[in-house]
Amino acid sequence: MNWHTHTVFNQPQPLSNSNLFTRDSALCEAVVREGASWGREWLASVGLQLGSAESLELGRLANVEAPELLRYNARGERLDEVRFHPAWHLLMQGLCASRLHNLSWQPDVQPQAMVARTARFILHAQVEAGSLCPVTMTHAAIPLLQNHLPEPYADWREALLSDRYDAHHLPGNKKRGLLIGMGMTEKQGGTDVLSNTTRAEPLGVRGPGAAYRITGHKWFFSVPQSDAHLILAQTPQGLSCFFLPRLLPDGTRNAIRIERLKDKLGNRSNASAEVEFQDAVGWLMGEEGDGVRLILKMGGMTRFDCALGSHGQMRRALSIAIYHAQQRQVMGKNLIDQPLMRAVLAQQALQLEGQTALLMRLARAWSTPASEHERLYARLFTPAAKFVVCQAGMPFVAEAMEALGGIGYCEESELPRLYREMPVNSIWEGSGNVMCLDVLRVMGRHSEVIAMLHDEFDAVKGSNRHFDRRWRQLRLQLAHVREEQARDVTRELLLLASAAILLKVAEPPLADGWCQQHLDMRGKRALTDDLCARLLLRSSAG
Repeated sequence: MNWHTHTVFNQPQPLSNSNLFTRDSALCEAVVREGASWGREWLASVGLQLGSAESLELGRLANVEAPELLRYNARGERLDEVRFHPAWHLLMQGLCASRLHNLSWQPDVQPQAMVARTARFILHAQVEAGSLCPVTMTHAAIPLLQNHLPEPYADWREALLSDRYDAHHLPGNKKRGLLIGMGMTEKQGGTDVLSNTTRAEPLGVRGPGAAYRITGHKWFFSVPQSDAHLILAQTPQGLSCFFLPRLLPDGTRNAIRIERLKDKLGNRSNASAEVEFQDAVGWLMGEEGDGVRLILKMGGMTRFDCALGSHGQMRRALSIAIYHAQQRQVMGKNLIDQPLMRAVLAQQALQLEGQTALLMRLARAWSTPASEHERLYARLFTPAAKFVVCQAGMPFVAEAMEALGGIGYCEESELPRLYREMPVNSIWEGSGNVMCLDVLRVMGRHSEVIAMLHDEFDAVKGSNRHFDRRWRQLRLQLAHVREEQARDVTRELLLLASAAILLKVAEPPLADGWCQQHLDMRGKRALTDDLCARLLLRSSAG
């Protein structure tokens, strides 16, 4: 029998086999502008590989086939191991081969290495987000470990800086590559780590580098398969930071009991665990009571990566929407040529232009810690970027989903996974309120921050009237900021920072269009046809 009922037509092809780097004009320009032109060929090669159908399938498989907790082996012996789909390991191999976990700390590091790493991070986020968690934490932990690595693990330094991924359950000195996780939050406190109840007691002498017995729990223990974790525990002097290895120096398992893996909304490929420490052994990092200060040093880097991850996923969502609109026809015209859809997609592209410029400028600040101006820039705008960019991701992906219609809501599309991923970066490493309060804290503790803002913003004063008006209003507001205004102030700061960069480096129509859309107190106006065409051309992935 002939069951043929219709011919399939006007159904766009999915986006694959594109170069994620070279098709992103804003990112390509920013890499050169911020001092990492040496990485262009490398990033183009990585972008081609990540945009392939094979890499995209690895990202899908790693999330469909979630990690599995193996608490016991067939003989009934306690394992506390996590089994991953092979796709996860292939993704991790690529990340480590690119040194995304340690590029910034290489002894022969290239100029502005953080800028090149930032671009690489954004590219990978478009393919698979969960595998970024291990490299984010390792990258943030390495500077601390270089100064405080306990003596029994002193031979880990070479493997921490290698480009190899090694998932074998072996002592660190027998592995080709190492990963570090973090465990800070507990059931009763969450962000309020000062309420932690996990305690540490010295096994002998106390002090930096000494071994302690750790008893307690962690509510979120990220990447439990890591070779070691940095955790917080209470000592008589207060909250302290400890190096907690998976295996002890004699090769036996440390007493870290995995109770279960979290059943999360998104980020399914990445294992997040609840654990208990039953007389585990950890080594003190720094002085007793110094834990919060040490953790905050790492927190800035992980928060920056949260913003990068959300931005990368927003970029992928827009690429999918534009590619679909270029192929789909409605009422005899391609969807992208329909005035209203064209305006929506161009608005999204314009939003990403500002984000790209800001995040890459922020990467340069992170690459230049010796400059007080750049240090303050990174300290202020990192929490601001995490708040604004991560919160913008959820409605952004939802809008892209609407461009595809019903098929964008189905799992055959990448968009449902991107949508589920979006909230995690707003929550991890400090939620929105925490970020905004941190912005106020920076301005309250560092009077020179205002001078830094004047240096940044006064340089473009007179270039755009919307910018001038908003900067004038914010200066008045900064004199008397109340806590309940923290979110508004944080948004204003980031909007002005993005505008200042675009006014310096972008073509005048693009910079003026961005300022009109985001800074004009009278509200948004329609973009010109020429600007819409320019933005869509710069953002087209097909």
